[in-house]
Amino acid sequence: MPQHNISPKRALISVADKTGLIEFAKRLRAQGVDILSTGGTAKTLRDNGIEVIDVAQYTDFPELMDGRLKTLHPKIHGGILARRGIDEDALTQHDIQPIDLVIVNLYPFRQTIAKEDVSIAEAIEQIDIGGPTMVRAAAKNYQSVAVIVNPNDYPEVIHAIEHQSVDLKLRQYLACKAFEYTAGYDASISQYLARTFEQDTLKDFPEQLNLGLELSEVLRYGENPHQKAAFYKHPKPIGASLANIIQHQGKALSYNNYADADAALSAVIRFQQDPACVIVKHANPCGGAIGENVLQAYDYAHRCDPVSAFGGIVAFNRAVTPEVAREILSRQFVEVVLAPAYAKEALAIFAEKPNIRVLQTQNDGHIERHWQITSIRGGVLVQNWDSGQIKHEDLNVVSKREPTNDELNDLLFAWQMVKSVKSNAIVLAKNGATIGIGAGQTSRVYAAQIATLKAQEAQLPLNASALASDAFFPFRDGIDTAAQAGVRAIIQPGGSMRDEEVIAAANEHDIAMIFTGMRHFRH
Repeated sequence: MPQHNISPKRALISVADKTGLIEFAKRLRAQGVDILSTGGTAKTLRDNGIEVIDVAQYTDFPELMDGRLKTLHPKIHGGILARRGIDEDALTQHDIQPIDLVIVNLYPFRQTIAKEDVSIAEAIEQIDIGGPTMVRAAAKNYQSVAVIVNPNDYPEVIHAIEHQSVDLKLRQYLACKAFEYTAGYDASISQYLARTFEQDTLKDFPEQLNLGLELSEVLRYGENPHQKAAFYKHPKPIGASLANIIQHQGKALSYNNYADADAALSAVIRFQQDPACVIVKHANPCGGAIGENVLQAYDYAHRCDPVSAFGGIVAFNRAVTPEVAREILSRQFVEVVLAPAYAKEALAIFAEKPNIRVLQTQNDGHIERHWQITSIRGGVLVQNWDSGQIKHEDLNVVSKREPTNDELNDLLFAWQMVKSVKSNAIVLAKNGATIGIGAGQTSRVYAAQIATLKAQEAQLPLNASALASDAFFPFRDGIDTAAQAGVRAIIQPGGSMRDEEVIAAANEHDIAMIFTGMRHFRH
């Protein structure tokens, strides 16, 4: 039967993270709790005047194999697993003392593999065996044992011990946390080994999807105020990401800030060769451009749709200069500015508006993450990220007229931008800048009409512009709409049953058209 309250008499402590350990252990001893310990933990406790019983002394069995074998002994695991009121005869027969409190955190595997040039041998040595076994045993026997894996729980537990009230609810909470901890630890190991042993996890999906994500922060609320939300991050994020940003100023990021900032970052880091700026609102780009410098890129990106840019996310792939900071503040209200670096004077200028969230990303370039995961009722959908690229030799000119060099540059720019726009998506571009974007429409021709309307409202010239479509045109009406607006070149995947009709329409309007053979739906 579960015990509602326990008063620990014996604790086992073996921790890699020694944060808060000394004060906690001293207060345990003050309550008359005997402490069993091993290796470096025992030394740390003794060095601070805390009485400790070595596990090897208690088990009468030495540590073996350079410390690999220490706690895997019946007197340890029997003491943890023993069911109070049921297993007393076994304890007495084999001289096993009950262990009521297990304080264990594991070898720093994640910290080890995060180091540069770590060898597989070094990583393997940091795979803890005895620690997870003790943690799982204690969590399984939560009816009689309390387990602590996080130093943040020391204050609550020691307060409960001092008031003789380590109740069932607290032990259940600690047990759940312990299993979460070991599951995340094992997930990190399996993911590392899959990468190291070159297992193709993108081709052959694992039978168990263990993400091993860590709680980074609990957010104020979710997409709407009545929804709860949190941000979980990968222990070892790759490439530029929001998991390792530096926030120079501003309020804490909201759920929507994270979603929009990730969309902006994903869009802007596609451009590596030129200074670029992308402005995002509600997870869709409302403007993007490359330029000779970041000021020009911002200028061209903002003028595409200054109305939608209000309250948006402004992202750069180069350092933000003071001139850019002044221009942003003079032109628009902005929620988030995101860049790989900032001039000191630029940070001082943003400080005039302290609520603006100024984020600095690690400049690790555009590295696609392993999986894109979407939650649906009853499970999740998993796919690898859309990292598809096209080269000049992949382009198939299907129209009578070849695109000019300027048109080709704009087509390739628009093709990169349309990957970041939700489907159905149309991007109009000219001189390395978007001039109109139609996003998230149920009809492709409507997307083209909206992109045209946006350009007209911004008073941007559509004549001789380029158009990118994320998927094929099912009918010629989209081509006719584009031609009426002044589009002179189109890039699209092709593959429609009516491709011949679409190509004929392009030829009628003297439009250069390229098929890529690659689609970029984004739902």
